[in-house]
Amino acid sequence: MLTATLIGDIVSSRSAADRAQLHARLTTLLGEVNASFATTAPLRITVGDEFQGTFSTVGAALAASLRIRVGMLPDHDVRHGIGWGEVGVLADDPRVEDGPGWWSARDAIHEVQEAQERPASRYRSTSFHRAQDAGGPSADLVEAALLLRDAAVGRLDARSLSILRGLLAGQTQRDLARGLGISASAVSQRVRTDGLAALVAADVGLGRVP
Repeated sequence: MLTATLIGDIVSSRSAADRAQLHARLTTLLGEVNASFATTAPLRITVGDEFQGTFSTVGAALAASLRIRVGMLPDHDVRHGIGWGEVGVLADDPRVEDGPGWWSARDAIHEVQEAQERPASRYRSTSFHRAQDAGGPSADLVEAALLLRDAAVGRLDARSLSILRGLLAGQTQRDLARGLGISASAVSQRVRTDGLAALVAADVGLGRVP
């Protein structure tokens, strides 16, 4: 079955001061994402701070990856590899999957890891690979959008990240201002100057990718 696969891990998680708290935060966030998106296999922590799951569309995997990264920042960054290809189920309990879809996601996250070792491309956090002969969306176009998204998110401070989280959850700027204890004009200025509206619009567009 053609499936969008998502593999993620926390960057430099071994240096976290409280690993139990980090694990709990990631577990809660994955649960929220699973409740918001139709997964074909729910996101779950596999080993250490690595997690994985599958979606019926690449767009859903892209949207999930953004919410996970924004949800963990600014304290912890996350890198993701997203793949598209055939996935087979080898066992149901516990669930074990295999196939080109998973291999392409693994190749994608390895590409991100290698990019982050180079100063000029450390802003990269997400990559998309398509298995050979799998069809699906253009890898070049998705990668281009991800490059811009990663760079934009990586520049945001804690306040702008809070606003972006709220916007992605469907909150209004007025509600966000009230919750953050700041003026509506301060929120509006952040939305304009930090390109938050563009990030939300891009998320909507990428979410439609089949």
